[in-house]
Amino acid sequence: MSFSFWEKEILIGKIDYGIIGCGIVGLNTAINLKLKKPGARVVIFERGFLPNGASTRNAGFACIGSVSELLSDIQIMGEDAVFELVERRYLGLEKLKKRCGEGEIQYEGLGGFEIFGTQDGHNKDQCFEAMEEFNKKLFSITKTEKTYEKLDTKNAFMGMLGIQGAIKNTVEGQINTGQMMERLLKIAKDMGVIIFFGIDIRKIINYNEPRLVLADDEMISVRNLILCTNGFAKDLMPELEVIPARNQVWVTKPISGLKIKGSFHYLEGYYYFRNVGERLLIGGGRHLDKEGETTAEQGETAIIQDGLKDMVENIILPGISYQVEYKWSGIMGLGPTKKPIIKAIEGRTFVAVRMGGMGVAIGSLVAEEVADLVLSYD
Repeated sequence: MSFSFWEKEILIGKIDYGIIGCGIVGLNTAINLKLKKPGARVVIFERGFLPNGASTRNAGFACIGSVSELLSDIQIMGEDAVFELVERRYLGLEKLKKRCGEGEIQYEGLGGFEIFGTQDGHNKDQCFEAMEEFNKKLFSITKTEKTYEKLDTKNAFMGMLGIQGAIKNTVEGQINTGQMMERLLKIAKDMGVIIFFGIDIRKIINYNEPRLVLADDEMISVRNLILCTNGFAKDLMPELEVIPARNQVWVTKPISGLKIKGSFHYLEGYYYFRNVGERLLIGGGRHLDKEGETTAEQGETAIIQDGLKDMVENIILPGISYQVEYKWSGIMGLGPTKKPIIKAIEGRTFVAVRMGGMGVAIGSLVAEEVADLVLSYD
């Protein structure tokens, strides 16, 4: 199918800034460009009828990093790079809350909890030993003397079974992911950002004068192009160091008297769960089949589903009846480090991808940085 004269000249028209991906980064990038260039024509292209990656499919954790995650990342990235990244996550969350409004996205500062089971003894001890030093380093970022607090777990911790220790991150919280995206969409549209859903872009040609090749071989030209597709980035730019990683997620029906309150990480974050009102949300289990979950395909697998079931029934809700009402999967963008890729590729083509599973936290800041980069070339 070819575009008509009216479609090409008016409805699509001349595009000053074309953004691929209508998630947290794509929407915030568009908003930032509009703030600084209100007269510019900013267009977002999204291949789904809803944003289809991690932005509408995440768990809604407003987190900056558990102790075990930071310890692991320091081995790969070094201490300075890790705490710089933590600061960017913290600042990104503050930008998100300010832009959207805490009430509008149902932000709740219930805390983030890292919990340790019987198989986590060595990891638990290392984390407890690191807390004091980490709190000193984080004070300049969070302005909180005890970002991390050790908790008493002698009694059944929030009704869970086999918990041998816990650390609370006092500055973390949770949001309603759907309301966050609804709010960002409204802000963008009210500013005049144009969003085209159902646009399946197959290829980008000529980075100096970017053209987008669609599924039917029709082409759209843009003056500046920003790729914000995170876990799907390699579909259009195979040279990028972005590895797609699937996470499978459940949400139960409401559970009367649910004791879980806050956001939780278990087994170094490979399992994560939280309350959504009186419902339990749980996701993860990638460690059970890392190779199989290194994919950009949505879907469920028996090994992960069994892992989630075991976690719920034997640790989180022992002896409590529950029913799963929703199941889905989301695609993260990972890489050799957790530092996002924000750069000019060539000419007038830019990328802002690889959120490292922390798009809610860092996405708003990444969007601001890539918008400033684009404008510096313009």
